Amino acid sequence: MTLQLLDQSAIAQKFKFTTQQYHLMHEAGVFKDGDRLELINGEIKTMSPIGRKHVACIIRLDKLIQKKLGDRVMVSTQNSIRLEDHSEPQPDLAILKFRDDFYEGGLPTPDDILLIIEVADSSIDYDRDVKAPLYAMAGIPEMWLFDVNKKVIEGYSQPSPLGYKQIHRYDEGDVLSILAFSDVTFNWNELF
Repeated sequence: MTLQLLDQSAIAQKFKFTTQQYHLMHEAGVFKDGDRLELINGEIKTMSPIGRKHVACIIRLDKLIQKKLGDRVMVSTQNSIRLEDHSEPQPDLAILKFRDDFYEGGLPTPDDILLIIEVADSSIDYDRDVKAPLYAMAGIPEMWLFDVNKKVIEGYSQPSPLGYKQIHRYDEGDVLSILAFSDVTFNWNELF
């Protein structure tokens, strides 16, 4: 029996899409209206279905953040952000710096983002293990991860190329604030 060495070019490789190619695919009608997709590290990923606890949490957070921060920020709900040329995730909430054009001139980038909020009922591992490191590598200063099943909030800060250096767990009775607005506090009980 003869053992043959495989030529490296013969090994199947994944094709990595750019954000430009991803947008062209949308424009060409490759995806159906209503498809829940995001581009993560060049791969088009199907997003988890949204359950009722997930929806309720997002609506509650949106209303509460708008009430407490008003015109100091813009809240983008389940819309794309652009991290780099191969990633365009859709966080549940992105708390953005105010911009006169309401981001019509381009998607928010890490320089525009004050806080990312991900809400998970079935996607907790994906949000924690894939998206959080992606946000940290992009330099987004802070991320909150809501586990609607366990009613726990994880707060991530101090981004680095290896992930967030600081992680806090918030439970019932705890108080937290957005790093950019330390004067505004949120009580765990009003967030859940």
